[in-house]
Amino acid sequence: MSTTPPPHASEATRLLCAGTYLDPRYRDQVIEQLHLNEQRIVAPSLGLDAARVLAHALRARRQELLWAGLILGLWVVGLPLIGALLFMFLVPSLMLALASRIRGRAAQPPLYRRLPALWLRWSGRFTFAFFLLVTLVAAFGAGKENDPYDSSSSDVDGWVDALLRVLAEAAGGIEVWRAWLVLVLFALIALCIAVQRGRFARALDAELSPRRFPDIVGDPAEQDESPRFQRLKERIRTEQHAPLVMYHEQRPFCGAGLAFDTWVIAVELKPDKEKKQLPLNNRAILEKIRPLLEQLRRPSEFAGYPVRDRLRRLEIDECVFLPVEGLRRREEAPYHPQVFEEHRARAVEEGGERRRHFLRVRVGGWEEELVVTVFVRVHTQGQMLMLEIAPHVLLPVREDFEDADRTAHNHRHNNVLGKAVWALVRVPGSAVRSLVVLGRWLGSVWRLLTGGYAGALPDGPALSVRELGSAEDSSLFQGMDRTRYLRSIQDRVANGVTTALAECGYETGEFVQKVVHNYGIYNEGDVHNSSLAAGDGATAIFNS
Repeated sequence: MSTTPPPHASEATRLLCAGTYLDPRYRDQVIEQLHLNEQRIVAPSLGLDAARVLAHALRARRQELLWAGLILGLWVVGLPLIGALLFMFLVPSLMLALASRIRGRAAQPPLYRRLPALWLRWSGRFTFAFFLLVTLVAAFGAGKENDPYDSSSSDVDGWVDALLRVLAEAAGGIEVWRAWLVLVLFALIALCIAVQRGRFARALDAELSPRRFPDIVGDPAEQDESPRFQRLKERIRTEQHAPLVMYHEQRPFCGAGLAFDTWVIAVELKPDKEKKQLPLNNRAILEKIRPLLEQLRRPSEFAGYPVRDRLRRLEIDECVFLPVEGLRRREEAPYHPQVFEEHRARAVEEGGERRRHFLRVRVGGWEEELVVTVFVRVHTQGQMLMLEIAPHVLLPVREDFEDADRTAHNHRHNNVLGKAVWALVRVPGSAVRSLVVLGRWLGSVWRLLTGGYAGALPDGPALSVRELGSAEDSSLFQGMDRTRYLRSIQDRVANGVTTALAECGYETGEFVQKVVHNYGIYNEGDVHNSSLAAGDGATAIFNS
């Protein structure tokens, strides 16, 4: 039976690393959260290694800066040599950049954004194409006195003849050598763009390929010798998988994904007159729940073949949530095992508002791309039983990240003409794109130098690398698996609580009725003469 790969080698980690090369905005968000804001404790990284994603984000930015500087340098060198002719090409470049800004990043932008962006984009393309045709005409000497497109020697009629005459007239004032310099400059820019894309495609076939990615020692991104990166990498790997969760008050479950079907159950503990009452505390209930959850790992004894269900890798542990407020330095967070055990022993039996103990149940499906985590908290006080079940779901990685291997494969196996066309169509916007890249980097450096992040008070996680790279929805099969995982875990938790109540001599009818009526999960037990209330603003239901 195959074993679960470590977080640094998971498919989710690999795809998110590839995503830092594909999406500059995602890359900048990763660097901002994990590298710039070094006072922030990292969010729990379920099924992935956030430090490795940061390593590739920094490497991708260094490579992009290198190519952006080279491309911008070509434009800067060309401007004094070529003069006004090259300035003309900056106009459509600005139009294309403005069109992208107006449209925004939404998949289906509103009409008031889509229409002006469409007009600007095609206007910029036609303008650039016209200037390029004029330059070609000038380069081949068609705008001089012996113009082959002159009306006396042209065999072309109609609008084509008129267009050629306009091009020839426009090219008449352009020196041939300047026109050739423009063509050579654009060829060099296209070559830079093509080589940059080729390096990304080769990386997907090398260090980011499924066969080589598990080798973290041989990953060139991990070899960054920056002291800041090495320091933060160690902190991230200390915090991201620890059972102690330091949280921000407004974002306690940051990193776990979307909240899904949260339970809040409160029932009265009524002694069963026919049974002897035994001591009942939070630990006793959790110890009844855990074995039932562990049974989900066992395949059917009648299956006949090895079972590949993800529930066989179900993970169960206990975690303690502590607020980050009050710490003076990030390094003071109590991650030491002995200190955590003290917090766990005290938190499991208390109903504190800020320090909270949870039984954490996790299933990493679809190669850690669909992660279901259920947090279970039990509290008994004042003859009341309170059960909190907080399921969270991490949706699959973004589709464009999923297709990174396909994108790289298509580029590597494309012919020379296809690669050339791909690069040439990106030449018009190359100047503005390079300026934006350098501007974002300079802004980040300025914030790093002046923001005082190194001496800031510790803060809880604001965003999760995994959540930033998640898709907006899942496939039908993934949705079915999500429901199956959640229902299986919720059923076992409900059965465990019911068993603990029954064995300790308490009536189970009220609890069972609440589960059946409000959550549709069946548990055996007495469901008559009981009342229940569920969730915020719920009302009690009385059955006789």
